[in-house]
Amino acid sequence: MSDRVERIRNTLEAGLAPVHLEIVDDSHAHAGHAGAASGGGHFSALIVSTAFEGKNPVQRHQLVYRTLGELLRADIHAFSLKALTPAEFQSP
Repeated sequence: MSDRVERIRNTLEAGLAPVHLEIVDDSHAHAGHAGAASGGGHFSALIVSTAFEGKNPVQRHQLVYRTLGELLRADIHAFSLKALTPAEFQSP
């Protein structure tokens, strides 16, 4: 696991206490992209947390972005996410 993924994982775990968390570093697929040239990586994540209960999708994304804070300015150029409650994650 890369240092960036580990920092993202630690930050999300501390801020959102997810019951399930998957992070994929997609940076290799964006080599030569302006964001890659400036040092920012491309990541996708599935985050399952009770912190999302009662929040609409925009509020969930805002919560994740606030949690990531400085990482969005330094380490992350693009961050695609799916934010679910535990009940939504368990639904067929």
